[in-house]
Amino acid sequence: MKKNKEKIIPAEEPVYLAGPKPRMYELIFALRVFKEFIVAFRTLHFVGSCITVFGSARFNENQPYYIAAREFGKRIAALGFTTLTGGGPGVMEAANRGAYEAGGQSVGCNIKLPYEQKPNPYVNATLTFNHFFTRKVMMVKYSYAFIILPGGFGTMDEFFETLTLVQTKTINDFPIVLFGKKYFQPLMDYLHLMAHQGTITHDDLKLVLMTDDYDSAMQHIQTYIKKYFTIKPRKRLWWLFEKR
Repeated sequence: MKKNKEKIIPAEEPVYLAGPKPRMYELIFALRVFKEFIVAFRTLHFVGSCITVFGSARFNENQPYYIAAREFGKRIAALGFTTLTGGGPGVMEAANRGAYEAGGQSVGCNIKLPYEQKPNPYVNATLTFNHFFTRKVMMVKYSYAFIILPGGFGTMDEFFETLTLVQTKTINDFPIVLFGKKYFQPLMDYLHLMAHQGTITHDDLKLVLMTDDYDSAMQHIQTYIKKYFTIKPRKRLWWLFEKR
């Protein structure tokens, strides 16, 4: 008898991308997305300025990239920034853990998936999203820098979407760091091929720093922060039921 793989969070039926639906269904879907955004805005508005760490959910605590993400969490906390991740295990857990252990703010934007993804215990605040697109908006909207460690399809999706937003000036020229030369070198080689073929410009390559050095990565981020970052205090408004 075949054993079913245990599900962590039941998956929703993926019908909303399956073509036109009845108008009432579409309206309800739009309202659910709107609600998801509003809840996220209210939660993340007061967590402080963030640096987002992307990476695989599949690394355990003895893996070098887990150790690296944990170190980045500590260094982000030392800068006075909030560490923002996808809220799950692996690299996400490690970055949240490093920030949490260093006394910094640690936030997770979790996603409902049938396998792998479950919230990690090292967050001061957590959100669970139904949709990848709403989750990605939140992980970019509140961040001033992005650190990408090795990962799979999801990590590549997050990296290229963020890079596209910076390239097209949709968001500011926030620093993007690829950490792990051995893993990312083939990807960088392909980016150079794209520049050679004219599908991107050679200047676009300057939008990404690839390194194996913590100090270089953090210096790259700090250079931007010192030049452009200003703290904007956020007041809680009683008439919006924002708790003090």
